[in-house]
Amino acid sequence: MPLSLPIDAEANELLRRDPLALLIGMVLDQQVSMEKAFAGPYELVKRLGHVPDAAELAGFDPEALAAIFAERPALHRFPKAMAARVQEVCRALVERYDGDPSRLWSGAEDGRELLKRITGLPGFGRQKGQIFLALLGKRFGVQPPGWREAAGDYGLDGVHHSVADVVDESSLAKVRQHKQQMKAAAKAAAAPG
Repeated sequence: MPLSLPIDAEANELLRRDPLALLIGMVLDQQVSMEKAFAGPYELVKRLGHVPDAAELAGFDPEALAAIFAERPALHRFPKAMAARVQEVCRALVERYDGDPSRLWSGAEDGRELLKRITGLPGFGRQKGQIFLALLGKRFGVQPPGWREAAGDYGLDGVHHSVADVVDESSLAKVRQHKQQMKAAAKAAAAPG
């Protein structure tokens, strides 16, 4: 079942057909709701008036891109920082994958190599990399050998841990519940004893 977030149908369709939009959504998926993050690429397209490619965003004037991200409503809680991060990721795509985001995952020999490629991008630590790997595997059929193991708990079937597990409102609610439980457990573990 493909990714389906409770956002505009056009925004979901852009995520399904444009690898760069999907990657930008994942870049934006921090300190904002999942819906805001993954609707961001479509909003960026509307503001630019066309679907950008990685080379265009990599070469964009940084201040102009930050201004586009900051237009109300801002694309992210931290528009300037996220505009810079998107630009850094696009520059890495241009340098390493000829600007083609799908080359990030095509040709990866196995899940470990794919995770290494993903975490080699600016702003993608291990957890974010595993979530994106699970998203690619579960929703987009990118399944090199060992992808589930490389994705860790995010690669498991029947769980509701991340955006990789969202297909409707019900699964989104379960993912939110899981995240709240994880935050509560972390808070309890950090509390002085």
